[in-house]
Amino acid sequence: MEHKITRRKLIGSLAAAGALAAQSPAAQQAGSIRGFDHVALPMKNTDEMLAFYRRLGLQIAENPNAISVYVGSQMINFHRPAHWQDKAFTLRAPAALPPCGDLCFVWDDTPDSLRALLDKAGAKIVEGPVERQGGRKRAGTSTYIRDPDGNLLEFLSMLPDEPRPELGVMGWKRWKER
Repeated sequence: MEHKITRRKLIGSLAAAGALAAQSPAAQQAGSIRGFDHVALPMKNTDEMLAFYRRLGLQIAENPNAISVYVGSQMINFHRPAHWQDKAFTLRAPAALPPCGDLCFVWDDTPDSLRALLDKAGAKIVEGPVERQGGRKRAGTSTYIRDPDGNLLEFLSMLPDEPRPELGVMGWKRWKER
């Protein structure tokens, strides 16, 4: 016996399927957020900030309104005091005053090599190394310092293994001992 579907049922089924597909998040959103391009923070100590981030080995570009610090493919724009204090400049968080940053950098080596860089840069360690898990869902060890404006900077040394959430957060010392 041959099963035939009427035109009316076919159109009704297609319309229902289309309505269901339109309700899915993937159908409603043409693009997606992939990550950060840059963050912007107000700055108060321009010369000290420039020298500090250069001692950390980061690339810097200056313009009249900001100092751009490049970290891999991302950037931190530190707005110069005259710029962020200008009432006409409204593309900023109005309550943000230095220090208001809490930034986490990925360090791609051991905590010992990080300590050597921080010592060379004259940075005082506030805390660490301590066990942490970062946004990439990988365990590691974090070391915290402050820049000349007082922003908190975290350096996360992630373990070289693939993520293993069932092991919990594991720092370098425990990872080496396993």
